[in-house]
Amino acid sequence: MTDADLKTSVSLAGRSGGAAALRIAAVIPCFNEALAIAQVVEGFRAALPEAQIHVFDNNSTDDTAAVARAAGAIVTHVAAPGKGNVVRRMFADVEADVYVMVDGDATYDTGAARRLIDRLVEGNLDMVVGSRVDDGQDALTYRKGHRFGNRLLTGAVVQLFGGGLTDMLSGYRVFSRRYAKSFPALSRGFEIETELTVHALELRMPHAEESTTYSTRPEGSHSKLSTYRDGWRILKTICKLFVSERPLQFFSIIAGLLMVLSVALAVPLFMTYMHTGLVPRLPTAVLSTGAMLAAMLSFVCGIVMHTVTLGRQEAKRLRYLAIPGVRHCADR
Repeated sequence: MTDADLKTSVSLAGRSGGAAALRIAAVIPCFNEALAIAQVVEGFRAALPEAQIHVFDNNSTDDTAAVARAAGAIVTHVAAPGKGNVVRRMFADVEADVYVMVDGDATYDTGAARRLIDRLVEGNLDMVVGSRVDDGQDALTYRKGHRFGNRLLTGAVVQLFGGGLTDMLSGYRVFSRRYAKSFPALSRGFEIETELTVHALELRMPHAEESTTYSTRPEGSHSKLSTYRDGWRILKTICKLFVSERPLQFFSIIAGLLMVLSVALAVPLFMTYMHTGLVPRLPTAVLSTGAMLAAMLSFVCGIVMHTVTLGRQEAKRLRYLAIPGVRHCADR
């Protein structure tokens, strides 16, 4: 064996040992998925035999918990309703170096988990999103309305916060430990995917997307999503995050609109005053002045809140930096 071959062999052995040392946890949020959860757990057992599999049951009224436990998963009951509350518990309770999160409805390809983890470790990333690709078996699996809404909402987030994601609402993600332990999880319901995405973009975490197959649900199981209700909640979440994370931009827009209103009201009054020396519409003049003052106040509020936001983001960034990255965990 040449010196080059020996170095390559040692390098590969070290990398293999580091990968084996990673603590991997599959975390699965569930609500009434008794017909699908066993398939998901078995899929992870085949794809990630070294991983701990955790099922977080969110007040299911069927046998989800019993089926998951029988399949060999560690089951945790979460009383607070909503996927956001489940994610908060998952990241708080589970100790791991890599977290593989997937919905318990058996629509995602658990066999792709290893590929997503490899992408995370090789790139020393903090989040890898499993971008959904319809398997083409059923036209109702990933409906056109859902695709359009996903593109619309994802596009809005990309425009506001940056990044290059194409499937912000995917329920299949892999996270590093430093992501999981620095994520505040403020949302309660399905809008948690938006918050997961914005958290990574806000702190400029390294992230990526990997295409994964998206399949139909097992026969007899039903989706918990409501296209319009959940879409509206996600849109409201995006707006709230825009106000809280980009306050200077938001209040500058408000100030600009108020300034335009003030000028539009003031110009006719000024022209009349120049010709006659009179101000015949005093309420309009008062409204114009009020709009101008409100614009100035809005801009000042934006500056103040921007300063507060920078301080909060700095605290979150310091917390994030205090936790070792996934590559460091693999090499320990």
